Amino acid sequence: MDMFSASQSSRAQFLDKARQAREERRELKERERAAIQVQALVRRFLCRCRLQKAIRREVEDFFGANESGSSKRSALSVFRIARKLLFVFNHKEDKERFEKLCRCILNSMDVENEPKVWYVSLALSKDLTLLWIKQIKDVLWFCCEFLKQLKPDILQDSRLVNLHLTMLVTFTDTSTWKILRGKGETLRPAMNHICANIMGHLNQKGFYSVLQILLTNGLARSRPSLSKGSLTAIFSLALRPVVAAQFSDNLLRSFLIHIMSVPAIMTHLATLTPERLAVVESHDLFRKFILFLSRETQCRDVCMCLEGSHTLCLLGNLVYLGSLNDKVLEEETAHFVGVLIHMLSYCQKYVSQKKSNLTHWHPVLGWFSQTVDYGLNESMPLLTKQLQHLWGVHMIRILFCDVLSKKLLENQEIAPLPTQPLSPQNSLPMKNLFKRAFQKSASVRNILKPVGGKRVDSAEVQKVCSICVLYQTTLTTLTQIRLQILTGLTYLDDLLPKLWAFICELGPQGGLKLFLECLNNDTEESKRLLAMLMLFCDCSRHLITILDDIEVYEEQISFKLEELVTISSFLNSFVFKMIWDGIVENARGETLELFHSVHGWLMVLYERDCRRRFAPEDHWLRKDLKPSVLFQELDKDKKRAQLLLQYIPHVIPHKNRVLLFRNMVTKEKEKLGLVETSSASPHVTHITIRRSRMLEDGYEQLRQLSQNAMKGVIRVKFVNDLGVDEAGIDQDGVFKEFLEEIIKKVFDPALNLFKTTSGDERLYPSPTSYIHENYLQLFEFVGKMLGKAVYEGIVVDVPFASFFLSQLLGHHHSVFYSSVDELPSLDSEFYKNLTSIKRYDGDISDLGLTLSYDEDVMGQLVCHELVPGGKTIPVTNENKISYIHLMAHFRMHTQIKSQTAALISGFRSIIKPEWIRMFSAPELQRLISGDNAEIDLEDLKKHTVYYGGFHGSHRVIIWLWDILANDFSPEERAMFLKFVTSCSRPPLLGFAYLKPPFSIRCVEVSDDQDTGDTLGSVLRGFFTIRKKEPGGRLPTSSTCFNLLKLPNYSKKSILREKLRYAISMNTGFELS
Repeated sequence: MDMFSASQSSRAQFLDKARQAREERRELKERERAAIQVQALVRRFLCRCRLQKAIRREVEDFFGANESGSSKRSALSVFRIARKLLFVFNHKEDKERFEKLCRCILNSMDVENEPKVWYVSLALSKDLTLLWIKQIKDVLWFCCEFLKQLKPDILQDSRLVNLHLTMLVTFTDTSTWKILRGKGETLRPAMNHICANIMGHLNQKGFYSVLQILLTNGLARSRPSLSKGSLTAIFSLALRPVVAAQFSDNLLRSFLIHIMSVPAIMTHLATLTPERLAVVESHDLFRKFILFLSRETQCRDVCMCLEGSHTLCLLGNLVYLGSLNDKVLEEETAHFVGVLIHMLSYCQKYVSQKKSNLTHWHPVLGWFSQTVDYGLNESMPLLTKQLQHLWGVHMIRILFCDVLSKKLLENQEIAPLPTQPLSPQNSLPMKNLFKRAFQKSASVRNILKPVGGKRVDSAEVQKVCSICVLYQTTLTTLTQIRLQILTGLTYLDDLLPKLWAFICELGPQGGLKLFLECLNNDTEESKRLLAMLMLFCDCSRHLITILDDIEVYEEQISFKLEELVTISSFLNSFVFKMIWDGIVENARGETLELFHSVHGWLMVLYERDCRRRFAPEDHWLRKDLKPSVLFQELDKDKKRAQLLLQYIPHVIPHKNRVLLFRNMVTKEKEKLGLVETSSASPHVTHITIRRSRMLEDGYEQLRQLSQNAMKGVIRVKFVNDLGVDEAGIDQDGVFKEFLEEIIKKVFDPALNLFKTTSGDERLYPSPTSYIHENYLQLFEFVGKMLGKAVYEGIVVDVPFASFFLSQLLGHHHSVFYSSVDELPSLDSEFYKNLTSIKRYDGDISDLGLTLSYDEDVMGQLVCHELVPGGKTIPVTNENKISYIHLMAHFRMHTQIKSQTAALISGFRSIIKPEWIRMFSAPELQRLISGDNAEIDLEDLKKHTVYYGGFHGSHRVIIWLWDILANDFSPEERAMFLKFVTSCSRPPLLGFAYLKPPFSIRCVEVSDDQDTGDTLGSVLRGFFTIRKKEPGGRLPTSSTCFNLLKLPNYSKKSILREKLRYAISMNTGFELS
């Protein structure tokens, strides 16, 4: 058994050894094979290196001999050496050898009368034709590869660019081939065929991409680095395939995508090589581009290849070409406009509403969902200049020719106006006054009213609609240059009135009805008509915002005032219907934009009218809207009623809005528990005031009160300087007196918290009020006091400057707000001087102004810069308009910004901004200071209360009313009202709202002995029994109770004389 197992193990060992030996032999063989392979590879590599070295040496020798110029090389020898070089060709290593080859080939083509030397001659040899064609294709493609990497702004590179371009130019066209001269002419068709073959090969390999890279490297920068020769060559090369293919769609597409989308290439052609532009025109390329792109699928395809910013570059080049081709533009208007709309809408997809981490800033489009490369950014100024042609006078005249050809003159015998010479489009010349004056005298014209009568589906209307859609799309896409575009569109004085005339003729009954119908049907045609209305509104609003009062009211530029009346009536109805018919509350997108356009233009007109009337009385009201209906809907929180109040409160009569305001205040008082009810009585705050330190005490004690306590009941107790209480029965009377006294003090210009405007003496915060140590807290306190007065319906005689009222209402945050328009309310003299700068015809820089404002502050000259570094920036004709706006903004906002903000925050802590948003600036003034209408004596008489024996039929009372009605002037009546109530104006809603009510009391003794009514004095007063003639005594008053104390005079003439004397002395304010 042992033996058996031992033999088994030795067998296993034997097998193992045999296997090992086998594996070793196999490994050895493998190693040998590998060694042979490695040796072969190395030998091959070394052999290749030797061969390459040998070939390169041969090439070097060939060109070395060539350069020494011993003999002209035959084309065949060049062909052979080229084959060898191409066989070993490596981009990095053979760069210089390849350049030498190119030079050699080009030199061969220049030799006179030696067919054997010409490189192209090989195309004629039967054996070599195909090989030669392959070789030239390879050589030219290598040229292209090098062109991709070269930077034209480096001097050595620019030489190489020229070399490779010359190669391409020479062998893609037969015109320079000497071989085809004389007898060789018969060969031309065959040679042209070869050229076409070479071009086709290059195109397939991506020839246009190469040219695009080269053009972009050389042109997309602030200064082009391509020379005239290079640019000419590149453009000629780019055109060759297109012309050869007879402008096939395929090649037009490549040309548009790669060449026409290079930023501002057409502008560079015009400046560097205008001859090339002439070639573009001779081939009628502009028309061909437009017709190609007018097919929607092709246009979309091109845009998608280019994406956003390059689509914009193509657009710029097309617009620029269009500005040079009036004839094509006139004949192909519809296609041109259609293509631009399509491309702009495509760009719009990339324009973001807001900044996010995926967006980039684009100088023309705003926030943009694509990166904007350096080259594009550098060429933006040129691209913007190209786009400007779209809203330049020249193109607007061509596109809007149907609208502009309308006659607005009434009597046709007047000589036609000279059309202004076309200016270089980007520098719109200042229109001189003389021309304006001439136009004004010449145009006696119909006032345009909606008449209707033009079919909406007519070709003319459709064309004008398309053009309006184009400009509307331009405005919504090129967000960063929107103002520039609007200014261009409003430059021709007659475009907007003629567009309005056009709108007036639309549809059977004229614009309004038609546009309201458009709102309700969602067709393409409706959208286009509404785009026309929207463009009209946006442009007109822009125009009226930039025109000053002289231009609007006196010169009546663009629109006659009567037209502004019809337009505003149209807009008012349109906006009203949009809100009342429930369109606005569900509006999205375009409908909402339209609403804001129309509403914006309406409000600009309304605010102009509030500042200076041009519309008739009650023009803005809607007779078909019953205030009671509106109030019921407001109570039910109906959306349309809220929107109406938010957007166009002016359609409701002022009185009703004041009632609404008082209701809102009352509702809030009830909610806060500030109203006396049977079950609860409101919390009362008591304050003690020293008469001699009224402002300081009032400020100290009221400043700390909470918002609700300020709104609640405040009882005032006056103490005299000795600390003794004054006798005063304060219902609301003493508080009213305290409020009036405080307001009188803080608004006194001598305190220098407020200043009065020059001219009409209206109040606004003083720019130098900062000399008070806690001036901002004081302003906040003033705001609270003013708010409290309005809240309680106490009218105070404080006339504010209208620009300040606008700020109180928050109008200055509106997009349409123009500081310049409000400036006359601050300083009419200053306004005149500023507008004279605008009208100055010479060179404004001669006046030596800078963007700064020098002010005399307490005897010292202080220089305020209107922009950073402003005192070193001169005012020129280019920036004078912005100088005027900056100056107005500085005087009315910047200078008093913190004071105004403090006052407004105090005011708004009592009066909610949404409560007064329904008032215009003049209406807010009336809310604060009462009605500036005539005093209604009948109303006053009806709401007067009598004491001390007086009654309505008492002879003194009858005399009093008679004197007020027939002997006193309106001024004296106002003085009388001020004498009794401390305010010369009646309450807005009439004397029923005067708190406490107006009262008259019969007095017999002087004020210091007056102890009020006793039974005797009342009886004596009632029966007019006199103790003694009170002829020497004057009437007096207690304004805090709105009380007139009248002695029982014996004669009407004495009453008249004493009353006159008393009110002119204004001896009020005694406290009984």
